[in-house]
Amino acid sequence: MTNDRLAKAIGRLDQALARVERASDRVAARPDPEFARLVQRHARLRERAQEAIRAIDRLTGAA
Repeated sequence: MTNDRLAKAIGRLDQALARVERASDRVAARPDPEFARLVQRHARLRERAQEAIRAIDRLTGAA
């Protein structure tokens, strides 16, 4: 993957995470078990995405 494609992919990941966070902020006040499950899943997915970005950084020498 070229640096440009990599940067675009990271940008798309960042935008997706921002959309999820904005959506979760809008409904955070709702005490809904399904929502609580989704919040936990979001946290896990966010951590996995961050780990992937760190791995990419290591591979490209950006870290």
